[in-house]
Amino acid sequence: MKIAILSPIAWRTPPAKYGPWEQVASNITEGLVDENVDVTLFATGNSITKGKLQYVSKDAYCENPYMDPKVWECLHISNLMEQADKFDIIHNHFDFLPLTYSRLIKTPMITTIHGFSSQKILEVYKKYNNSCSYVSISNSDRSSELKYAATVYNGINEKEFTFKEKSHDYLLFFGRIHPEKGTFEAIQIAKKSGRKLIISGLIQDQEYFNTQVEPYINDVDIIFVGNTGPKERDKLMGEAYALLHPISFNEPFGLSVAEAMMCGTPVIAFNLGSMPELIVNGKTGFLVNTISEASEAVGNINSISRKFCREWAYSKFSRKEMTRAYMDVYNKILTEGIKSL
Repeated sequence: MKIAILSPIAWRTPPAKYGPWEQVASNITEGLVDENVDVTLFATGNSITKGKLQYVSKDAYCENPYMDPKVWECLHISNLMEQADKFDIIHNHFDFLPLTYSRLIKTPMITTIHGFSSQKILEVYKKYNNSCSYVSISNSDRSSELKYAATVYNGINEKEFTFKEKSHDYLLFFGRIHPEKGTFEAIQIAKKSGRKLIISGLIQDQEYFNTQVEPYINDVDIIFVGNTGPKERDKLMGEAYALLHPISFNEPFGLSVAEAMMCGTPVIAFNLGSMPELIVNGKTGFLVNTISEASEAVGNINSISRKFCREWAYSKFSRKEMTRAYMDVYNKILTEGIKSL
């Protein structure tokens, strides 16, 4: 079986810091390599993989201001499509645009839908509903207008996350600094519960950061450490008392939630989107609805077994589990054709 993985080129694969779609594309690529599958990663030229690497763009466009994203996206996607007949399966992690090539090639294409940036893009997915295979990353993120081959939870490399049986006393916010991620709410939860908060993430909304976050940063009880990489992430997550995830949108998955639990760290999240699928309420963290409920949950964190958090994350969100699930999808497509479940 020869698999082509199409990764985005906004960031390197895997990303040095932020880049969730690139991270998942990397995890599935390396997981397939570990299973002795012939896999080619289509990504940026500075990407890192044990598989074969194909690229037209040496850099990621979010890291090079001289690059026109649309130009390099077109060159990147067409590079794979012009070689489509070399592969048995194309696994698309590049959202909806590659679907427009799917009827021009004979190779089956599987698209992992990492969320819908807008309901407007559904028109593209609907057009190719019967000729491509879609995979959702949570049951909550499925559209009633689409057919799906499977739901496969994002998997992470457990070797990159160190289990910590004992924690420090700080709370952690880890994610994009953006209103929908709830950085401001995390600050209020920390203050209400009387605990220090460390904030780590990419500033995606500068005005929000300037007005809702930065005024509280004092390097005493509210600390901002910037956008951190894998080693710093492992330390921050593993030593945290709990991860705060007070989202205000129906999040399709939430890698930081799985990553924290892989370290043994419980998660307190607002009960939206995929959170009930990721978190076992009362066992790996708490699902709450308000800042007050979240601050109360902080007081109950000692009832959570960090060991069980790790075991749960390993059983549901490991790279090996994700790879196995995708290989099942590949085999079904190759032997049975497109089917929805």
